[in-house]
Amino acid sequence: MTEELNKRDRLPDALRVLLQDYPREAWESHPDFGGLVQFWLERHIMFRKLTEVLRTDAEAAMDGKLDPQQQKARVSRYGGMLLQELHGHHQIEDHHYFPVLAEMDKRLVRGFDILDKDHHAMDGLLNSFAESANGVLQDRTELGVFREEVLGFDALLSRHLEDEEDLIVPVILKHGTGGLH
Repeated sequence: MTEELNKRDRLPDALRVLLQDYPREAWESHPDFGGLVQFWLERHIMFRKLTEVLRTDAEAAMDGKLDPQQQKARVSRYGGMLLQELHGHHQIEDHHYFPVLAEMDKRLVRGFDILDKDHHAMDGLLNSFAESANGVLQDRTELGVFREEVLGFDALLSRHLEDEEDLIVPVILKHGTGGLH
């Protein structure tokens, strides 16, 4: 299985070892779920919601159900929020969370390297998304083209977020949040 973001359907099984002991369906009932884990997952939910809003707005505008000026205002607001928040989120993960979490369970170092590479690959996706959004705002990009950009961006972002969750949440639930605050 390739580790590149655009070619994988999940992390390699060797990196999902803790997920067996800490499956998704049990996360919320774990005593260490509140606080950092819950906050971090809520950030991921926000990213997913922002891409959904951008896609549905583009579709509504294409169907004549959303005023083009209103759609542009929403692209500016929600697209800008997505770019800014995602960039900051990745910086914190790359420079603080990933190194600390990798030390907690050395079997998973390769997984954090994969996630870090995802972030670098996503820089290009973020730039392409920003160019497309700016094109909509300046009437240079058709809404259908922007919608396709959002769909492609969302697919890769979703793959990355799911992989990140499958790796990070079990580490925190097993080892706690020491050193992450």
